[in-house]
Amino acid sequence: MAAATSTELQLQSSDPASSRRGGWSTFPFIIGSLAGLTLAVSGWGTNLVVYLIEKFHVESIAATQIVNIVSGCTSLLPVIGAIIADSFGCFSVICISAFISLLGTILIALTSILKTLRPQLCESGSWFCSSPSKIQFAVLYSGVALGSIGLGGTRFTIAALGANQFDRVKEKEVFFNWFVVIMYASAVTGSTVIVYIEDNVSWTLAYGICVVANVISICIFLLGSRYYRLVNPRGSPFMSLARVVVAAIRKRNFKISSKAEDYYHGEDTPKEIVASTPIKSFEFLNRAALITEGDIRSDGSISKPWRLCSQQEVEDLKTLIRIFPILSSGIFLSTPIAVISSLTVLQALTVDRHFGPYFKIPAGSMIVFILTSTAVSVTLVDRFLYPIWQKLIGQPPTPLQRIGLGHVINALGMAIAAIVESKRLEVARSRHHMDQPGSTVPMLVLWFVPQLAVVGFGEAFHYPGQVTFYYQEFPKSLRSTATAMISMIMGIAYYLSTAIIDLIQRVTGWLPNDINNGRMDNVYWMLLVVAVLNFFYYLLCARFYKYQIP
Repeated sequence: MAAATSTELQLQSSDPASSRRGGWSTFPFIIGSLAGLTLAVSGWGTNLVVYLIEKFHVESIAATQIVNIVSGCTSLLPVIGAIIADSFGCFSVICISAFISLLGTILIALTSILKTLRPQLCESGSWFCSSPSKIQFAVLYSGVALGSIGLGGTRFTIAALGANQFDRVKEKEVFFNWFVVIMYASAVTGSTVIVYIEDNVSWTLAYGICVVANVISICIFLLGSRYYRLVNPRGSPFMSLARVVVAAIRKRNFKISSKAEDYYHGEDTPKEIVASTPIKSFEFLNRAALITEGDIRSDGSISKPWRLCSQQEVEDLKTLIRIFPILSSGIFLSTPIAVISSLTVLQALTVDRHFGPYFKIPAGSMIVFILTSTAVSVTLVDRFLYPIWQKLIGQPPTPLQRIGLGHVINALGMAIAAIVESKRLEVARSRHHMDQPGSTVPMLVLWFVPQLAVVGFGEAFHYPGQVTFYYQEFPKSLRSTATAMISMIMGIAYYLSTAIIDLIQRVTGWLPNDINNGRMDNVYWMLLVVAVLNFFYYLLCARFYKYQIP
């Protein structure tokens, strides 16, 4: 994982003063701000399903759908944040996003403080509760939206800013290792300590802690501003990709040439590159680099940017097209993970969550088992499994091989989830808990730990594998955004999981609001089938993919 981001954004600022900044003196400020922001977001986000059900009287499946949409936003927005940072710089994007996150956290906290911003409590002994008003929903959703936007502009942008502070590859690797450790540690803290306060003490106190954590993170980040090495933004490379498509369409009637000198290679291009002809794959796009009358000025610069692109820009777009099949398989790999993460919360709400006589595991904290399993497994895999692999095979596993292992383990996690849910339903029916919403099935919540641990173990393979693959294979101009691709994949997967759950609800009776009357085990069996089919699709994609870098 560290290697994936180790050389990210190595541009040097033209400002001499800026070049003297950076180094390990910036580390406490960057890591401190990361910890505070992650703690705040995980604090209000992890237990959002329970908050919607208990305080806003949202039906359980509907609450799950809402949280899946929110999770999709928080995963997609970091990609947009990375693109904006390419154009305007990391520091300004982080500052603005952190304040947006603070505003969102304050609005969420206000819904727990002011009774007028949430519906009245349900009457004692009654299952009929008042629904939230449009204003109450508007305030809550506005807070969640602003918090998600704030997260999107900080999560991976802080990683990029941190990598910019170091010159040597080894230093960047050490920084990113610490970045991952602190991010996971903060997420686990928010998902346990703050969620425990929400469930057992006070939602207001917990959300107040989130606000304070956000404020402290902003202060820490700004205190380090005098030490940061700031990189001059060069503009978004996605604009050049759009230009390739437009230029190719505008020149669709021109005949493709086989001569290298008929194509534009850019200014100050080495002679060996100028002598090369465009690759024939996706030949239609080569027209974008074909020189026609009026395309180039007398000084050699482009006169019509939306009519002529360099050969390298054309090849960059071709590279993204070749990567797309692998990327699409990643979406279907992440979709079952998104589903199991949300449905496990609903399962946990129906069983005995006591751990000993005094401690009760919050349902919203179940994701901690995935986070912990991933964090521990990454270390064990890097330290022990991969060295053994290298001794036996003669070389370390490739990124595609790591992703493939993750596919297999993820499918195993779905099978375990289906078996455990079948057991839960059997116990619920044998003890007559059908049509008794709110009753506790006599089954320990620890039954759900194996499926989550296995999913986390799978992530230790496919998550770093995907980050490494995208960073290694993406065009150099897009490497600052490459590491955010995994976040985009998770975002799409959350939206897809929402659509799948909605479809299952409409077509089957597997997911009623009282899951004791449903067949959630069939949902997991269906996800197992999806995971297996996707694995074979992935094998096909990987079989025909050729690495850009030997």
